[in-house]
Amino acid sequence: QLQLVESGGGEVQPGGSLTLSCVASGFTLEYNAIVWFRQAPGKEREGLSCIDSSGGHTKYADSVKGRFSISRDNPLNLVFLQMNNLQPEDTGTYYCAADDYSDCRTPWTDFNFNGLGTQVTVSS
Repeated sequence: QLQLVESGGGEVQPGGSLTLSCVASGFTLEYNAIVWFRQAPGKEREGLSCIDSSGGHTKYADSVKGRFSISRDNPLNLVFLQMNNLQPEDTGTYYCAADDYSDCRTPWTDFNFNGLGTQVTVSS
């Protein structure tokens, strides 16, 4: 069974940090670009960051640029999202997504295969 599984979420205070992980099972991620999304209650899904299949190129949404960092470990079939200086507006469910793309030039909304997500709550 093909799956993406996100983990690493939790509750942190403003200014805190978390590292999210995305692991694939049933297939290898090494040929896929990966996008991290989040969805907050009552809001549309927001694309945050993308990394190409080699890990050599990354992109970030303006809302997270300078605070979040995406990386990958292809031998371990893992993609990470390091999140620093978290703020209450970062609260939401975070998903990693893949599709039949190896780079990040494709619109991130076209990445349609994702896991069940991991919850991030930023609150004082």
